Amino acid sequence: MAALKEEIIFLQDQQTLELILLEEHFRQIAESLKPINLLKSTLKETITAPQLKENAVSTTIGLAAGYLSKLLFINVSRNPLIKILGTVLQFTFTKMVAKNPEGIKSVGKEILNGIKNKLSKNSNRTY
Repeated sequence: MAALKEEIIFLQDQQTLELILLEEHFRQIAESLKPINLLKSTLKETITAPQLKENAVSTTIGLAAGYLSKLLFINVSRNPLIKILGTVLQFTFTKMVAKNPEGIKSVGKEILNGIKNKLSKNSNRTY
């Protein structure tokens, strides 16, 4: 009979502890579901995402390339058809660059290396 009473007390204590833990877990969930906390956690996840930096660089390169291509067409002609073509070219070029940033980066690096080599050759010449 004493062992049975001990087991009942043990189980009651265990139940009380589990209820406390369950209530604490419920409070944590309720706190995390508050709109401000959802926003904070989403922003934190977005900022710490490794793809964010890569996507930002790719998008910036794409937008810059598209803008430059549009400037080339729009500043060359006053013809509305050419301006429309420039806008279409801008969107196409921006989309192409954004989808293939690695290729654009490698071409850019090659161009910069070529310029750097040419400048270093010119500075090493003795007259």
